Amino acid sequence: MRPKQPKAEPQEDLFRARLENLVDPRHPLVRLAKLIDWGRFVAAFGPLYTEASGRPGLPTRLMVGLHLLRHMDGLSDEAICARYLDSPYVQLFCGETYFQHALPLDRSSMTRWRRRIGPERLDLLLAESLAAAQRGGAVEEKHFRRVTIDTTVQPKAVTHPTDSKLLHRGIEILVRLARGHGIRLRQSYLRVARRAKREAAKLMYSGRPRQAERQVRQLRTWLGRLFRDIGRKIAGNPTAKAAFAGPLELVRRRLRQRREDRGPDKLYSLHASEVECIGKGKAHAHFEFGGKVSIATTNALAPGGQFVLGARSLPGNPYDGHTLAAQITQTERITGVEIERAYVDRGYRGHDADRARVILSGQKRGLTPTIRRERRRRNAIEPVIGHMKSDGHLGRNFLLGAEGDATNLILAAAGHNLRLLRAWLAPLLAFLLSLLVAPARPVQPLSHEPWPPENRIVHGRLAVMVSRSSARRRPFRWATQRAHTTHWIRRPLHSQTKPLAAVSDGEGRALTCPANQFSQ
Repeated sequence: MRPKQPKAEPQEDLFRARLENLVDPRHPLVRLAKLIDWGRFVAAFGPLYTEASGRPGLPTRLMVGLHLLRHMDGLSDEAICARYLDSPYVQLFCGETYFQHALPLDRSSMTRWRRRIGPERLDLLLAESLAAAQRGGAVEEKHFRRVTIDTTVQPKAVTHPTDSKLLHRGIEILVRLARGHGIRLRQSYLRVARRAKREAAKLMYSGRPRQAERQVRQLRTWLGRLFRDIGRKIAGNPTAKAAFAGPLELVRRRLRQRREDRGPDKLYSLHASEVECIGKGKAHAHFEFGGKVSIATTNALAPGGQFVLGARSLPGNPYDGHTLAAQITQTERITGVEIERAYVDRGYRGHDADRARVILSGQKRGLTPTIRRERRRRNAIEPVIGHMKSDGHLGRNFLLGAEGDATNLILAAAGHNLRLLRAWLAPLLAFLLSLLVAPARPVQPLSHEPWPPENRIVHGRLAVMVSRSSARRRPFRWATQRAHTTHWIRRPLHSQTKPLAAVSDGEGRALTCPANQFSQ
């Protein structure tokens, strides 16, 4: 059944205070919630529910808000549910009117909601994050016309695959399923398999691979016996056949494959068969186990930072050049702006996109000074990918299956954009407030002599001065001293008076100093 919309309550509750009266309206989350068009999600996701049957779904704004905050701060489902109960700002962001003391959902409700919406419709979250950034002034439409595109690996939450681990895991899965369906086995091999896996690891670590290979062969023999025993005993049971079909097929693939096998058919994990081994040439990790993804960002640095404009999951580890046209199409669909130029590395040689608007690294022909300058910013996509992995969930994907890979990627991209927008709103508000409260005080001409304490030109605890000892050692520097920390800023001192400029110290207090003499 469709989620119920929150009813407007014009009459005030005598015993409860509204959240908007409890929180600071200047908080970045409060301002961010006002920039997002929540009705857009209700209109897009509403048709996915039935009209007149079943339990009413959870509010769309609640589920969207929890997922955005989860990927903004890199939290788990359990952690974001706990934060919902602790923070009135999170509850206001998710659409609550009054403070809630009980959680309106279960953690597993977030998993079921992600499956219901699907990765195709979750592109709307990325599109709305860019629209909110445009409303907040953090990015403009001109930044969407020239993009940088690159691929990376989204690691899966799997252990490092070894033969002994996979064979032992196959024995555990088959024995658990057999016990659950009441199938009596000749021998389970659990105890001896556990010991053989441990011995194989010890022998390999001590530099005796031949003896370790004996233990691996023994594990493969036991798994084959178990596989054939279960196959004989479920032959006349259609229910058991349907339950064992998936695990038995994975075990069959694992028994067939050898160490020298390559390609998409090789199995690296039994619970995540879509995992692939991808080499990206990194010094600290020659191989990564996960799925390939493609990411498109703005080429020029927008006022709010470098935003992610598109993200696609690429199952099967295709060649980079064969994915470029689809990535450009998705980016244009999300932003609604036609791309003029796309900058890529040499791994895209022989791509399938329009060659007139794709610029490769190392390309010699058809370059203007503007294109050369923009191409030098191609490497700026690398720190964006790094922040998505370290600050978001791109660094380790816990969602199940190939569909979970696409869902996690698009949510990580939306979370990155909202992190930039939240960081953009905080100093912007402080600067605007500083313009309103900055006191108009006369400014003393700057000289090499230290200023006496009575001639400070700041407001609050922040002071600008030059100590006598530092003036002798560093005659061309001045310092901003706050509490016990001194930050030195390299600027030459001039004797003439400059026009005043108002700057905020980050906490709403204003600093007034000569223009062109202060840098943050």
